[in-house]
Amino acid sequence: MKTNTTGKLNGIHRILQDNGYRLTAARQVILGVLVRNGGHLTADGLADLVREESPRVGRMTVYRTLDLLCQLSVLRPVYQGSAAAHYVLLHDGHHHHLVCSNCGIVIELEECVLDDVGGVVNERYQFQVMGHLLEFYGFCVSCQAADS
Repeated sequence: MKTNTTGKLNGIHRILQDNGYRLTAARQVILGVLVRNGGHLTADGLADLVREESPRVGRMTVYRTLDLLCQLSVLRPVYQGSAAAHYVLLHDGHHHHLVCSNCGIVIELEECVLDDVGGVVNERYQFQVMGHLLEFYGFCVSCQAADS
């Protein structure tokens, strides 16, 4: 397992434990599958992958774990042109996408330049920001070139 993956798993484990939740064997499997797949999975897709790895983990356990992780701001559902939500991991409380409006490609942004925005939102609206999900829509390089 890569160090980055291990670090992400340890961070999520700590969040669960800090909030009084046990790290059950089922949750360990679910979290491992989520992190290894970058968190871009539907609930059903995650349940299928979890069952391949650990057939004793039920679908409802996966759904309840997804709900819990959303409550803890570890995950957020994203609806990108499909009826089913894809769950994305919030790395350090945030996640960013560039979405091509033509071909639908989704590019993940690693950098976050919005840290100061949370302070402004807190000051102006007395709203404590716990995380954010940001998507920019436009045209990727390939679609721009094809349009030229």
